[in-house]
Amino acid sequence: MGRLLDDARSMREKDPAARSLAEVMLLYPGFHALIFYRISHRLYQKKHFFLARMISQWGRGFTGIEIHPGAKIGRGLFIDHGAGVVIGETAEVGDNVTIYHGVTLGGTGKDEGKRHPTVGDNVLLGTGCKVLGPITIGENSRVGANSVVLKCIPANATAIGIPARVVRINGSKVLHESEVLNQRDYPDVVHDALRDLSLRVAKLEYPGETPEGAPLPDDPVEKP
Repeated sequence: MGRLLDDARSMREKDPAARSLAEVMLLYPGFHALIFYRISHRLYQKKHFFLARMISQWGRGFTGIEIHPGAKIGRGLFIDHGAGVVIGETAEVGDNVTIYHGVTLGGTGKDEGKRHPTVGDNVLLGTGCKVLGPITIGENSRVGANSVVLKCIPANATAIGIPARVVRINGSKVLHESEVLNQRDYPDVVHDALRDLSLRVAKLEYPGETPEGAPLPDDPVEKP
């Protein structure tokens, strides 16, 4: 019961729309999913695999969130909205993690053993992102919405894109507490890459001009 209270308090603190602890416990599907998970995980540990999976599937039908009973989940997990969240059997989720709807912590095939991700403490996984395989997301890191993570992400980093790549790490902008859940302030990786390429091409086609005057990828290029 203590862990469930920690989960509820974490959701209350992280979600500005939550007005009370009772609202979280009675109305939030993310909290209900954790109730089903805690029960099914206890049965799984006692090797009651069929019963554990049955309760897990009841939880999936009731909440739209699928957490395999074999997964290991720490305290204070906040699953916001939750629809379409999938957490695989060998996944490990640390403390105070935030997961938005549409997130998958999945495998990459039919490998045996450890085949799902390990997510460190205080990680944020943005809407629709997919983290696949036995990789690690370091503590205090963020993964941008709709990213596909196929390689390990270090601690204190921000990763975005398909496939995801690290765009911020130690020494970058320090976020204020109110910005921790902000999923809009990621750089546009594709635009930046096209801009760099466009600048390099412009230096070849317009020698002698300053880089600042070179055309950007969304600017029409007219030769003299």
